[in-house]
Amino acid sequence: MSESDIGLIGLAVMGQNLVLNMERNGYQVSVFNRTSERTEDFIKGPAAGKNITATYSIEELVSSIKKPRKVIMMVKSGTPVDAVIEQLKPSLEGGDLIIDGGNSFFRDTERRSQALEAHGLSYLGVGISGGEEGALWGPSIMPGGHLQAYTHVEHIFIDIAAKVNGDPCVTYIGPRGAGHYVKMVHNGIEYGDMQLIAEAYDLLHHGLGLSAADLNDVFTDWNQDVLASFLIEITADIFDYEDEETGVPLVELILDKAKQKGTGKWASQEALDLGVPTPTINAAVEARILSAYKVEREKAAEVYPGKVRRFRGDRMNFIEAVKDALYASKINTYAQGMALLTTASQEYEYSLNLAEIARIWRGGCIIRADLLEDIRAAYADNPNLSNLLLAPFFRDALVARQDAWRFVLQTAVDLEIPTPAMSASLAMFDGYRRSRLPANLIQAQRDYFGAHTYQRVDRKGTFHTEWTK
Repeated sequence: MSESDIGLIGLAVMGQNLVLNMERNGYQVSVFNRTSERTEDFIKGPAAGKNITATYSIEELVSSIKKPRKVIMMVKSGTPVDAVIEQLKPSLEGGDLIIDGGNSFFRDTERRSQALEAHGLSYLGVGISGGEEGALWGPSIMPGGHLQAYTHVEHIFIDIAAKVNGDPCVTYIGPRGAGHYVKMVHNGIEYGDMQLIAEAYDLLHHGLGLSAADLNDVFTDWNQDVLASFLIEITADIFDYEDEETGVPLVELILDKAKQKGTGKWASQEALDLGVPTPTINAAVEARILSAYKVEREKAAEVYPGKVRRFRGDRMNFIEAVKDALYASKINTYAQGMALLTTASQEYEYSLNLAEIARIWRGGCIIRADLLEDIRAAYADNPNLSNLLLAPFFRDALVARQDAWRFVLQTAVDLEIPTPAMSASLAMFDGYRRSRLPANLIQAQRDYFGAHTYQRVDRKGTFHTEWTK
């Protein structure tokens, strides 16, 4: 049997679909899984008759791959990745390449890259977005690590990546942990976008009384305009799905406790560490945390009973206003994520190309949206753009929608409908465009109780005041 072009460890659904994607594009792939039963099921099932080689030990896997060997790990982030690397090291030789295709924390990727370099091994931390379908038919791929190492698998990644008008959704991101950093920020934007859509649903369903069928019509319509995106598309599909047993829209039967795997939280924590405001992403993370307090929320609902309120104005005007508020808030979410990438690029010397990042997010990934072409164009026109909100296209888009945005949030308060992410987006917008904020009072307070000093607007220097006589 001929040697394989590449090997893959971890045959959960994402791993299996990546293997099938690579094989479909002409590559022979060797596979290994910790449990041999899963390997057997895969080989006898989806991989049957395909150019895929089953192996049942790390040593067998490595020996079945052409030199320099290339091995992709699709395992759970954290200690499992370190464990697999330790198992691989004795069988690999200098120049061989290990690829982490999971959602690893970028600092772990930085550490592993440095450690493996000392052993003469190359390492890539690769963000892969698109879920199960993307892995099978074309994901967005964000590789980071040594550029020379990337050249060994560039042709494979180009072949298996999603294509937008023939343009592959993959590009070399940068050194060390850059790929996983960009994937982390991608997921932070994803958290914000999902929460914003959920709030729009809440406003239309509970505030306006729209049925699931009505919501399917609205979101289907929205997906034909500026909001066109994967998340809007699947949301329309969700509203169209009825439970087979009860005939009730399935979304209404799903428990309102949102789970998370931690990547959104990482983005929020990293933004705080770098001093980059990401209030929409933070609000989305906190909203998921709050949703987990289901029992406590039910008790609070009894303690603080609200009134059933409905919007009594023009229904079509309100739907259009919610659309505008959602689009404006979405712009802010992407702007916050791109601002975090801008700062991280400087802090970690990643030399990120934001236009290229927006380009590869246009297809395959969860946050793919028509909006990303406008983001790509903004950074292509001005690579030194400090914030997306300053680009002329987005300035005009926000100015045109801010009245509707404010109207929707005022209405949400009147209807007792929480909109944490949408409200955070507007607050960020208003704060960002204010030339003077009340932080002068905070500085005065800090100087009062801690002698932390302050600066003045009318003269240079650092000052301290004895505030009590």
